[in-house]
Amino acid sequence: MTIRIGILGYGNLGRGVECALRQNPDMELVAVFSRRGNIDTLTHALSLPLDALEDYKDKIDVMILCGGSATDLPVQTPEYASMFNVVDSFDTHARIPAHFAAVDAAAKASGKCAVISAGWDPGMFSLNRIYSMALLPEGETYTFWGRGVSQGHSDAIRRIDGVVDARQYTVPVPEAVAQVRSGAMPTLSTRDKHTRECFVVAEEGADLARIEQEIKTMPNYFADYDTTVHFISAEELKRDHAALPHGGSVIRTGVTGLNKEHRHVVEYQIKLDSNPEFTAGALVASARAVYRLANEGKSGCMTMLDIPPAYLCAMSGEELRAALL
Repeated sequence: MTIRIGILGYGNLGRGVECALRQNPDMELVAVFSRRGNIDTLTHALSLPLDALEDYKDKIDVMILCGGSATDLPVQTPEYASMFNVVDSFDTHARIPAHFAAVDAAAKASGKCAVISAGWDPGMFSLNRIYSMALLPEGETYTFWGRGVSQGHSDAIRRIDGVVDARQYTVPVPEAVAQVRSGAMPTLSTRDKHTRECFVVAEEGADLARIEQEIKTMPNYFADYDTTVHFISAEELKRDHAALPHGGSVIRTGVTGLNKEHRHVVEYQIKLDSNPEFTAGALVASARAVYRLANEGKSGCMTMLDIPPAYLCAMSGEELRAALL
């Protein structure tokens, strides 16, 4: 059966989901819903305003929410979990427990199924961490992001009064990465592992000192990091920062043996030309899992940690066992 998908929000991530659906023949895009109303989409899909959502409750199997984590998803995911099975990419790590609780309550009340925080981190890197921790219970896990553009952090900057546009790059500290890869198990603070570099287009006449201060002191985003802010023109941003690359590594160092004499290093690494398009792939795979779980009568909220891996893939169990085991 074809899984009927809706997209809510049509920025970089929404466009990524639209493209990803073309690579998944078991799915079809029913409509794109946007605050901007009827818009032109890459594939000429049906586009509708938000007030049309009520009419599609029985026409969409899974709604993929493509808003930002700063202000959109904390409101939208619980709200629309009362109407649809939903998937989002909420990525503010410190706030995931509270977001989970809100979405879980809404989804259970409506009998719907939800997956939050589906992406590469949180999401795929979360799986990498749990697998390596389970195999090497005595050790340390380290995650390094970048160098790359963080959609969530860039969006958070754009919400500041006086900001027209922005790109935020997360940059690993090379010395910290080298130390971990050597097999050592150092104690590293948040500030020790990454720096953040921001390129900001401000409104004419805006208070640049205030904007910079708001960025550097923003909790959960920049306050715990050494952050550099560059104010540039819109032309410079378009010319030098139009792409959305990203990447990173999860590294687990652990010990085994009777006397803990053997040391092991496990590393998972990704290099992405397009952060939103890769995140979109995780959202679409999670939508497939949500559809299957909902058909089994499951309700409430889950994360990618709770989904059986086989549910993410279009292949049958028999095909997966023959191809991957």
